[in-house]
Amino acid sequence: MDRTSAFLARLQDNATRTETLLSALLSDVAFADEIIRPGQLLAAMRHGVLNGGKRLRPFLVIETARLLGGDAAAALRIGAALECIHCYSLVHDDLPAMDDDDVRRGQPTVHIAFTEATAILAGDSLLTFAFDIVAAPETTLPDAQKLDLVLALARAAGIGGMAGGQMLDLAAETTAPDEAGIVTLQAMKTGALIRFACESGAIVAGAPVEDRLRLRQFGEKIGLAFQLADDLLDLTADAQTMGKATGKDQGRGKQTLVSLHGQDWARSTLSRLIDEASVLLLPYGDGSDILIEAAHFVANRRN
Repeated sequence: MDRTSAFLARLQDNATRTETLLSALLSDVAFADEIIRPGQLLAAMRHGVLNGGKRLRPFLVIETARLLGGDAAAALRIGAALECIHCYSLVHDDLPAMDDDDVRRGQPTVHIAFTEATAILAGDSLLTFAFDIVAAPETTLPDAQKLDLVLALARAAGIGGMAGGQMLDLAAETTAPDEAGIVTLQAMKTGALIRFACESGAIVAGAPVEDRLRLRQFGEKIGLAFQLADDLLDLTADAQTMGKATGKDQGRGKQTLVSLHGQDWARSTLSRLIDEASVLLLPYGDGSDILIEAAHFVANRRN
């Protein structure tokens, strides 16, 4: 099996395992200290989470932990927690007050399938549920590592990370940021969770600080590449291929790095970012092949 095929097989396997765990965690059986799980809210949460997708962020958690010899079951749970954060952000991002989208991954968005109020509560519940998963006894990591993960995830998801990036993105509809502002916005809105995905694998593994910083830098590189590829796809792909509306940034007059510099520059920059990401993993030898292939996948994806 060549490296690309091995990567795709691993991506699918990790996605299946992540989805299976999320489905079990989001069952109608209440956890200890929960009173009940209201059916409508649970159904909306499941609709927002169990709707396919590549599960790239959990994949990065699992594979960076694997690279450094981390506990596989714990990494899977941290990946599931991160996916809850990611999916909560999509549920809220699709709301009429935000991006106002009716379709996500080819299916009605949560506020369309249910109600706007239910979608807000589903997002709130997924956000808090993520920290439940990290802190729960079933995540068999030392308390110090759990604390590191909770803090890193909160910082990546909150005011100085993803949520703050979403605020900057809304502001960009009326006041166009300069290039540095666009880079900051994208590093927060998209890059922060991808950075966490890579760094958290090192935390799960209890790796030295040098490994944690190296994988954090790897995550930053592919986070930038992910957003750049996304901006290219927004201009060049059709809605059916993407499973969501395209051309919305252009329609709202939002500046992106692609609109500033053009598609050829974007493709050249993607190539450079992937080269830089690959160099960061050289110390790990052949064990990093799957992650290097993941970096290429991020840059060259079609949806």
